[in-house]
Amino acid sequence: MLEIRELDAGYSDLQALWGVSLQVQEGELVALVGPNGAGKTTTLRVISGLLKATSGSVRFQGCDLGREPPHRIVELGISQVLEGGRVFTGMSVHENLELGAFPAKARRVRAQSLKWVYEMFPRLEERKHQRAGTLSGGERQMLAIGRALMARPMLLMLDEPSFGLAPLMVQQILDMIVEINRQGVTILLVEQNVRAALELARRGYVIENGRTAGEGTCDNLMDFECVRSAYLG
Repeated sequence: MLEIRELDAGYSDLQALWGVSLQVQEGELVALVGPNGAGKTTTLRVISGLLKATSGSVRFQGCDLGREPPHRIVELGISQVLEGGRVFTGMSVHENLELGAFPAKARRVRAQSLKWVYEMFPRLEERKHQRAGTLSGGERQMLAIGRALMARPMLLMLDEPSFGLAPLMVQQILDMIVEINRQGVTILLVEQNVRAALELARRGYVIENGRTAGEGTCDNLMDFECVRSAYLG
């Protein structure tokens, strides 16, 4: 579904990625792990069109994303949930969700999508008339994920979904990620909780210093000395 080859990218004169390569097959839940500043978020930004690569390629369903603007990439079937559960705080929960269904294909099934999201996140339905700015951190993360699902993505990219959440809420969010994948949405997961990410996912990639440092099944990655010493203790 997604294929990245020899990706270089950066910000002005600061290069952040050197030759990063990875693949995501349809239906997979793939983890992308590594230390802070390793290039994980930069990789997601390139995929979603928020940052242009300096070299290399990103292909989705055979389509070259290199020259596509972000809104077109969403229309092609990729949604990204940014770190921190960012939502439109002055708008209601329901209004935030409706905004997620802006692609033409998503607008046609907006009512079904709302029903699906509310069934998956009952707390959002309980608070659908509440301003998003009054939600807890965990509820905002649910809303950010729900809004991304309203676009009916084939690939959902999640950037640090457990960041800043209480342990009980972290587990709820991680359980919902597994359920979303079980319902047919392919997932690329960037997660600070490396152990949890590798336990959830089928395969994973390790990024260090902007380079792909390891890849394989998550069981194998847990046995990598660099992963065990740096992230698992």
